[in-house]
Amino acid sequence: MARERERDREDRDNEFVDKLVHINRVAKVVKGGRRFGFAALVVVGDQKGRVGYGHGKAREVPEAIRKATEAAKRGMIRVPLREGRTLHHDVNGRHGAGRVILRAAPAGTGIIAGGPMRAVFETLGVHDVVAKSQGSSNPYNMVRATFDALIHEDSPRQVAARRNLKVSTLQSRRQGVDADAVEV
Repeated sequence: MARERERDREDRDNEFVDKLVHINRVAKVVKGGRRFGFAALVVVGDQKGRVGYGHGKAREVPEAIRKATEAAKRGMIRVPLREGRTLHHDVNGRHGAGRVILRAAPAGTGIIAGGPMRAVFETLGVHDVVAKSQGSSNPYNMVRATFDALIHEDSPRQVAARRNLKVSTLQSRRQGVDADAVEV
């Protein structure tokens, strides 16, 4: 019984892809000199629409990465993707002085984004997106701003449920708006 649970846990761990975004050496000044520790920022995702980030601190690098990975797995969010490759709509996010703009892109565009945001999109499973970071280039703020934007991402199904409509009704209205814009 215990062996089966352990095997299930390993299978669950294997489905996730983790990326080390940033590692920082920090020092604590004590009587005898400095004690060094490490802080790690890790992004974890299943490449099917679930992603999380975590922060871990320890005296050794591998231990800090392990702690950050565990924290990332605990705090995962689900993001709706259009056709499993891009976002449904453009969205802005911010955290502190970090601001990001995420834009949906046509097939074949690829991931056009800076370092920390690229890691989030690769682990999330997005293949086509254009992202711009404004303000802070601090990796912690960029990742948190990206997650703020992703939390506000809605699928047509979620919008229809919120408005008590059917998805087909919602999309037929959208088609009518697009046609009006072309005629003008």
